[in-house]
Amino acid sequence: MNCLLRSTLLALTAAFTFSALSAAPAAAQTTRLKLVLNWKYQGPQGMFFVADDKGYFKQEGLEVTLDQGNGSGAAVPLVANGTYDVGFGDINALIELAARRPEDAPIAVYVMFNQPPFTVAVKSGSPIRTPKDFEGKTLGGAANDGALKLFPALCKLAKFDCAKVNITNMQPNLREQMLMNGQVDGVFGYVNTIRFSAKLMGVEDSQIRFINYGGYGMDLYSNAIIVSKKLVKENPKAVAGLVRAINRGLIDSLKDIDASIAAVARREALIRIPVEKERFIQTLKDEMNHPEIAKIGLGNVDPERLKKSIDILVDANSLPRTPAVSEIFTPAFLPDVADLPKKLF
Repeated sequence: MNCLLRSTLLALTAAFTFSALSAAPAAAQTTRLKLVLNWKYQGPQGMFFVADDKGYFKQEGLEVTLDQGNGSGAAVPLVANGTYDVGFGDINALIELAARRPEDAPIAVYVMFNQPPFTVAVKSGSPIRTPKDFEGKTLGGAANDGALKLFPALCKLAKFDCAKVNITNMQPNLREQMLMNGQVDGVFGYVNTIRFSAKLMGVEDSQIRFINYGGYGMDLYSNAIIVSKKLVKENPKAVAGLVRAINRGLIDSLKDIDASIAAVARREALIRIPVEKERFIQTLKDEMNHPEIAKIGLGNVDPERLKKSIDILVDANSLPRTPAVSEIFTPAFLPDVADLPKKLF
């Protein structure tokens, strides 16, 4: 009898152990993502590195590789062709791709730059005062520069003849030098990219003026977190986790700007910390601080405003179709609106 009881107990114990092991969740798997930034490592990218250093990506089951970029416009095709899973790129380049090749186009899931940073910079003594003055002049820019790509739209809205403007391509690192040396009359770029790259050369703010696109009807969104449709379809959990982690990194960066810049410096020891801190502060003021964030939160968009942006680009560039807002941006992966930044200062 004792023998029979012992055998029964052993069998029950074995069955219980097997059942418990079967019910235990499998070890969480890490999803590896490659993210290309908009440019070389600079102060305004600190939120990405803060998210990495504080383990926010890891907490979401992600391992994210953060690579330097070669222009906001360049990030979009790199995600579209599968070289990267995620990009920090210009939503206007995304609109153009979606109009031409909707099947390849990624989608924006978190819009970080909500004010138009696009500009043509000229020397302060230049006779160029308005876009009409570009006619007969030579302007230079990198092939993937967002402002250069949007130039046809500016031509149409500001009513001047693009065909009368000479455009020359240049390496991005030569832009400010060529402007100040008089090799071109103006250069395309983002206001704060040009301003602080020039400052690193010893050029003061008083030596440069900006002809800003936003002053001529181009109230556009700019850089956003852009992900491939493949990633959205196959791993929506990873997309939501990525957005949460970046949003947390941004919130921490707003609370401690010095720590955010230090996170960048750990990746690029040659940056000048005071300059990059100032660059980040100006980016917050000039490119991320649209009044709409008080209501909808940073990261989200006003659908009507985005629709107008799409219409501007389609009309100005004679694009073959007009993408729907839902093809360009989805709020599906955003944290609750209560968790999005509503005030930057």
